[in-house]
Amino acid sequence: MFRAFLCQSGFDVSRKSTTLKLLDPVLPFPLSRTFCTSNPNTFAVSYLINNLGFSPESALKASKHARFKTSEKPDSVVTFFRNHGFTVSDTRSIITRQPSLLSCKVDKRVLPKFQFLQSIGASSSDIVRIVTSNPKFMESSLENSVIPAYNLVYRFHQSEKKTLASVIRCPSLLCSLYFELNVKLLGDNGVASSSISRILSLSPRVLCSSYLEKTVQELKDMGFDPSKAYFSLAMVAKRGMSKSKWDEKVDTFKKWGWSEEAILEAFKKQPLCMVASNDKINRVMLFWVNQLGWDSSYLMKRPCIFSYSLEKRVIPRASVVHYLLSKGLRSERISLTSPFFITEKLFLKRYVTCFEEEESSQLLKLYLGKMRTQGNRDVSCS
Repeated sequence: MFRAFLCQSGFDVSRKSTTLKLLDPVLPFPLSRTFCTSNPNTFAVSYLINNLGFSPESALKASKHARFKTSEKPDSVVTFFRNHGFTVSDTRSIITRQPSLLSCKVDKRVLPKFQFLQSIGASSSDIVRIVTSNPKFMESSLENSVIPAYNLVYRFHQSEKKTLASVIRCPSLLCSLYFELNVKLLGDNGVASSSISRILSLSPRVLCSSYLEKTVQELKDMGFDPSKAYFSLAMVAKRGMSKSKWDEKVDTFKKWGWSEEAILEAFKKQPLCMVASNDKINRVMLFWVNQLGWDSSYLMKRPCIFSYSLEKRVIPRASVVHYLLSKGLRSERISLTSPFFITEKLFLKRYVTCFEEEESSQLLKLYLGKMRTQGNRDVSCS
């Protein structure tokens, strides 16, 4: 659909275009017929309060960037949003952040952006989400900013579906001052296109942030190779939290006996272990160390466990392994972490159904019992 939009906009495209049904900008009736020729700022304040429910303070602030002498333009904007699924609250939120929209011509500034979003496959609800999340997008140039940014995202995903998903997740991609610069920065540092695509899928806002060069250097100083796949995960983890939050995670791991060197090694093995909340880290450690009596050092070697669901995977599988060890059905030299990284079917085959019928039945009962206790659906052993 996006190709069709480009064709109608005069852009040369190679792929087969499709017919695009443009959104109808019909504005059935004005919200107000009030006119004011004295103080346009006073009129704007009154309009914002009476038609959009602004407080006097917020209306005064917004009016400094939205001066209009009559209700014609603001009525057309508000009516347009209402006709396309936006609530009064949505519209108020948009105007609060981009008050100048009330002074624009709908068919010149607003409608083309809606047509563009429709052309790339966005649904009505998607459009509401994109616009309310980042109204600045409506002020950006379609030809000079929005379309080139979309094409840049598509270049890495090579999929319209994935590209739209990234845009919905982070509408700032379409109007960020940093996106193109950050992509170039990563490319210059040897980050592969597949890694940039991964960042766009997991946390696209990383590529819209400032001072990304500092994070790249920090990760390189930690020993990460930008050309490796895990660099993208490390980037997502490091930029996904403030320094204070990062330090809190480090302190949490230290509380369980990990040194800074061990934390760094765990981060290098599985960067997303640092994305786990402090509560999640503590709950995993409490179960692993206090309830099972296992050494936390095992988790340093396989920090992926912090990325798994404690209720759906860790507790049920660990309970089975703990039972096998207590009954002498598995050697003490068994890997305590391997059972967590295999498929459900393989886990049941290796640790449950491989025993005699009576023992197997007991293990399955234990396993399913833990799953039910944690509020999860039953699993099949087939």
